[in-house]
Amino acid sequence: MDDSTLEITIIPNGPARIKCTKAKITLANGLVVTKEKPFSLCRCGKSDDKPFCDGSHTPCGFKG
Repeated sequence: MDDSTLEITIIPNGPARIKCTKAKITLANGLVVTKEKPFSLCRCGKSDDKPFCDGSHTPCGFKG
């Protein structure tokens, strides 16, 4: 992956894994967060750290 490549991997029954050099994420409340290393976005809706994954997909049995 070079500096201009964004890589998104959908993990079976888990989150969307984001790999990039730097990402700017605008949250629903308008707060802007910057991530400078790989991170995961929740797909199950159970994370206490939305939109980021906190591993809640495992105990809730998320299928997707």
